[in-house]
Amino acid sequence: MKTVRVACAHDCPDLCSLIAEVDGDRITKISGDPDQPFTAGFACAKVNRDAELVHSPERLKTPLRRTGPKGSGQFAPITWDAALDEITARWTAIIAESGPLALLGYAYSAHQGQMNRHIVNGLFHAMGTSRLQAGTVCDSCCETAWDLTLGPVGGADPESVVDSDLVIAWGCDLMAVNVHFWAKLDAPRKRGVQVVVIDPRRSRTAASADWHLPIRIGTDAALALGIVHILVRDGLCDRAYLAANTLGFDRWERQVVPRFTPDRVSEITGLSVADIEKLAAMYGAAKRSFIRIGEGMTRLARGGQALRAVATLPAVTGAYGRPGGGALLLTAGSMDFNFSAVRKPASGPAATRLVNQSLLGRQLLEMNDPPLRALFIAANNPAVTCPEAGLVRKGLSREDLFTVVHDPFMTDTAAYADIVLPATTYLETEDFYRGYGSYYMQYSPAAVAPQGEAWSNFRLAQELARRMGVSDPVFARSEKEILPEFFKGSTGAVAAVDPASLLDGVPVKVAPPPGQTFATPSGKLEIYSQTLADQGVPPMPDWQPDAQEVADAAKWPLRLLTAPSYFQPHTAFSGVAFLRKREGEPFCVLHPEDAAKRGLENGAKVRLFNERAAIGLVLKVADDVQPGVILVPGQRPGTEAVDGTVNMLCSDRLTDIGEGASYQSTFLDVEAWDIRA
Repeated sequence: MKTVRVACAHDCPDLCSLIAEVDGDRITKISGDPDQPFTAGFACAKVNRDAELVHSPERLKTPLRRTGPKGSGQFAPITWDAALDEITARWTAIIAESGPLALLGYAYSAHQGQMNRHIVNGLFHAMGTSRLQAGTVCDSCCETAWDLTLGPVGGADPESVVDSDLVIAWGCDLMAVNVHFWAKLDAPRKRGVQVVVIDPRRSRTAASADWHLPIRIGTDAALALGIVHILVRDGLCDRAYLAANTLGFDRWERQVVPRFTPDRVSEITGLSVADIEKLAAMYGAAKRSFIRIGEGMTRLARGGQALRAVATLPAVTGAYGRPGGGALLLTAGSMDFNFSAVRKPASGPAATRLVNQSLLGRQLLEMNDPPLRALFIAANNPAVTCPEAGLVRKGLSREDLFTVVHDPFMTDTAAYADIVLPATTYLETEDFYRGYGSYYMQYSPAAVAPQGEAWSNFRLAQELARRMGVSDPVFARSEKEILPEFFKGSTGAVAAVDPASLLDGVPVKVAPPPGQTFATPSGKLEIYSQTLADQGVPPMPDWQPDAQEVADAAKWPLRLLTAPSYFQPHTAFSGVAFLRKREGEPFCVLHPEDAAKRGLENGAKVRLFNERAAIGLVLKVADDVQPGVILVPGQRPGTEAVDGTVNMLCSDRLTDIGEGASYQSTFLDVEAWDIRA
């Protein structure tokens, strides 16, 4: 028996350091590393079961070739050599006939190691193919809006929350997606610091907080503007900080803020005037307020404006300038690594055709000159994850589309592939990690050797590069040889670290100095953004009703709310039977009033439908959501549900800023599953 210190590679902001207990070629236990200060010796309930993920009987054992119709899941085993021969022969022929733009590499976030995550896209970059515009299904809206407001910098250090005097989780279910930050709140709460949750639903975090404000979906910007209105009215703005560190406050104060009186904000948000006044007074009185911003509130038509409005609040009170104060969306912007060494090998063209991740289905069906003829997918499950998931599946069903999927499991996406290749889990790979919700980095060895015939993304990309004649050095180097490249040209705390010192696997903190910095063109927090003005987007944070949402709400009585679930947040955990059982069947949550109107009872099978699709789920009736809202937690495979998967209901309309997915701008209805039988 031995123990191995590793880093968790799941798509989570915390970046846990873990201890894997290993007996021979099997991991027997995963637990938190007690020597990591932020993750503090515990792992979440999902990662605690990752030994079962590695050794799941459901894992793919060998490469497979399709033998039946696309989507049928009918495959026969083949050898790795046969699979690679077929892949390279097909790619070579397609490039000869249609050019490299006919190929698309699609690797995303299921493996957060910076080598295994990015080397696949680096291969396709070097080949000059169409290029994935990644992140639009997740964080491109919020990240672009943050960058336009503060610049490409990280937010407040989450460990500084011990010095905060007010904490707001705004659109963020900490217990589901940031559990170690939630644990850090114990110390300030013992000092009497209030924790406020602003969220359309009563999540576990909301139920455990000191105060929950159940805001209407899509009205966060209005609430933030209402707070600013009251701060201005009551003389609670830090005028000296605003004058020295922001651009455009005077104009915002004159032209936008006056419209957001408490009465109007109450009408928009559904919150009472008294609660809006109370929240603004609390925020104005706090000197070191900390806002933890969730990405989910920006996944709607005007999500960028919401992020900009909320991210501006700490500037109005001067909290950005004080330890324990400010806001945190992501930390990665202040960790200055050269990941382009893997993402963008030198031989690739500087620019090429982009494929927006949120528009995958449409682009598989409509893109031409040339059409996409080959698709390689790793570390993602777009048949479940992407909006317009029905269109994605239609595109994947094209007989003339040669699709390869590299995954540990037979996913909904893999069922449409021509070739399926068995992939390692993160615990079978060596890699370098940096958090995006904490300021830690860690080099991690493999805890065990690859199981069965599984290959890592890293090994596969290097072998495909060799076979396709791609000669960039990154495709011939080992992980340890690539690591120093990440530090070349780095600045700040990262520049002070010798990469060789990381090879012992100990997590290292690389936080910037206290106090928020800004990296906008003006060097200030830009309330007024000339970049947005030039794009025809409101240049100052604002809230306006969205015309398409208003029209959809007139047709459909319910609004969809999607959020991470606690044991099956996405399909990366589907291979653990214990977690599937713990989560239960894929379900939706409806308020008792809405259920009674439709004659629906708890536990019934129901049909969720709109003009795009119909899916079947199990109903839970609870007042965790407000009337007029239907909650679907997690992204689950269609094979587990009554029928279908939630993103079939969501359009591929893009957000106002950052070209992101607008999942929460979805309207629908629900009825008994057998009503049309």
